[in-house]
Parts: sequence; C-alpha cells; structure tokens
Amino acid sequence: MCLIIFSSCKNEESKIVYSKATGEVVPVEYAKGFKIQQFDGYKLMTVKNPWPKADKSFTYLLAEKEANIPSEVQYDLKVTIPVQKIVVTSTTHIPSLEILNEEQSLLGFPGLNYISSEKTRARISKGLVAELGQNESMNTEILISLDPDLVIGFAIDGNNKTFSTIQKSGIPVIYNGDWTEESPLGKAEWIKFFGAFYNKDAQASAKFNEIRDSYLESKELAKNAKSSPTVLSGSMYKDQWYVPYGNSWQAKFIEDANANYIYKDTKGSGSIALSFESVLDKSKDAEYWVAPGQFQSFQQLMETSSHYTQFKAVQDKKVFTYSNSLGTTGGVIYYELAPTRPDLVLKDLISIFHPELLPDYKSTFFKALQ
Repeated sequence: MCLIIFSSCKNEESKIVYSKATGEVVPVEYAKGFKIQQFDGYKLMTVKNPWPKADKSFTYLLAEKEANIPSEVQYDLKVTIPVQKIVVTSTTHIPSLEILNEEQSLLGFPGLNYISSEKTRARISKGLVAELGQNESMNTEILISLDPDLVIGFAIDGNNKTFSTIQKSGIPVIYNGDWTEESPLGKAEWIKFFGAFYNKDAQASAKFNEIRDSYLESKELAKNAKSSPTVLSGSMYKDQWYVPYGNSWQAKFIEDANANYIYKDTKGSGSIALSFESVLDKSKDAEYWVAPGQFQSFQQLMETSSHYTQFKAVQDKKVFTYSNSLGTTGGVIYYELAPTRPDLVLKDLISIFHPELLPDYKSTFFKALQ
C-alpha cells in the first residue's frame, strides 16, 4: 500500500513511503466510501469517494499524541486524536457527534438555524457554537480564530477555495463522503468515521449494529404485508418533476418497506428530470405519494397547480411529507437525522404503506399532508 503525506503544525507536510500496511481492519459492512486500519497508537483512514465521480482518494493519519509513527508512513493529512475541538459543515454530521456523546466538542457550524437537534440547539442558545455563515461563503476568519483540531467538510468536486484557506492556516480539513452512499445502511455506517476521531470505535460500531439490526428487523416485518402498494416520490421544481432513481437511497427505503416504486427500474445518480405530463401518465394511479418537496398542505399543492388533482394519491389524501417535521428554528429534521437513523425512516414508511404491521406507531419524519 502506497500513500502520501502533507503536514504543517496540525497539518504536517512531507513525503514518505509506506510499504507494510498490516494494521487491523475496522469492519465496514455497507459503506463503500471509507475504510479504517488500526495500528498501535494510530489509524489510517481512507476516504475513497469524497465527492461524486472523484478521481482520487484521501488517506488520513489519526495519531495519538505519544504514538510512535513509523518514519515511512504516508498520508494526506494528520490529525491528533482524540479530537477535543471540531467544526462540522453538514447537519448530517450532528447526530453522529451526539450519539457518541461528543456534541460538546462542536465549536462552530455554517448556518446554525438549520440544526434541529435539541441537545445541540441548547448549546447554541448558550453561545457555545459559533455561526460561520454559509458553506458557500464561510467566515474563515471566525473559523480560524476558534482553532479547531479539524474541520469535517464535504464537497461536490475538488475545487473548494474556502477549505484551501483553512488548510493553509494549519487546520486540517477532512472530507466526509457519507452523502455519496446509495444504501441507507451505507450512509448510517459513517458513524464509524466519526468514532475514529474520538477513539470511540467500539461505541460507534455498537451503535451502528443497533441501527442495522433495527433496520433489518423492520425490513423483515414489511415482508408480512399482504399487498405491495404503488408509490410515487419526488416533486416539481420550476417546470421539471424530479424523481429519485430506482437505485437511489430514497428508492431503497420504499423497496425495503415492501412497496412498489413507480420508477424502480431506473438507474443513475441523483434524480431524473421529467415533464409533468410524463409523470402524470405513468404515476396518476399510484396509491401513495411520498416526499412531495416542500409542500406542507394540500392548499399549497393546489395553489401551485390544480393539475395535481389528477393523481389518485392526491384524491385519496395519501400524500406524506417530511417537510412538516421541523426543528425550533425551521430546520427539516429529516435532512439532519434520517441518514444516521434509516431504521426510523423505514418504520415511518412501513406504518404508512402497511399500518396494520405497526399499530399505534408514532412517526418520526413523515406526516400526512395537512
């Protein structure tokens, strides 16, 4: 295995050759985007899919303060662990910190109002988490003044001037690619990525195992349903209707809830852009419509277009949204928590499609359109 190192202060820069990588591999079952090897006093973490269609991977050295690092080890960035101070840049990162009981290490975040979790909002209200602006124009001066041990970032490509500025200050920026995973359990398994920075690998694995078992038990429960209803998903934006591909994260939930997604046979990355007429022709008789964009009520739906009444799911009032489940400052809870807790998403959908299987169930994300 050959890797490359860059470092300086927290972020040492040098070039060394690593020839004998024989560390213990941390088990990763579903996630395709990262791997971790554990050595004596340090770890090597490789992020393989930092962004869609990435042409390179990154290897990070996570080393304890007194660790004896072989001189030939190569890596892209070095981080001293366990981490004490951190900045994350996506609400999807918040649940992992909280599950590991490390939310107190969070110093700053871009767009505090998007965070919904009550535990982290309590810290925000006490002024313990700094506002960093927005991801597209993050306030790097404030971030650098916080002096975090690292920044967990995400990127749509390899060109991010903000991250370059942060790294030049000596603060390492580690790419998190959880959002590129296509399977629900693949996204959830990135809790092990966070666990590695806090030396909480065992706790992260144990929590993931709980989530995995809960998800798989719910999937088995759904197989007991007597029918498999047809389901439409997605929504209009301007003059295009965007529906998830059949191999997507969203579509996998519908499949595992034992329902028949209208576009299950499609494959690709992201969403398919279709005309309203095309979706109407194919989906007008679908029994359910889930995730209809930002609509919170049938009134909003009708004010946008009266043509929605042509869908059976609208006529039967079987439209379900996660846009009605909001945090105290308006953040959509689904965007924050769903990737880490796919078991809760699956149970929501099973309770919608097969209510007899989960009587008296209280939904976490999906609610009937008002």
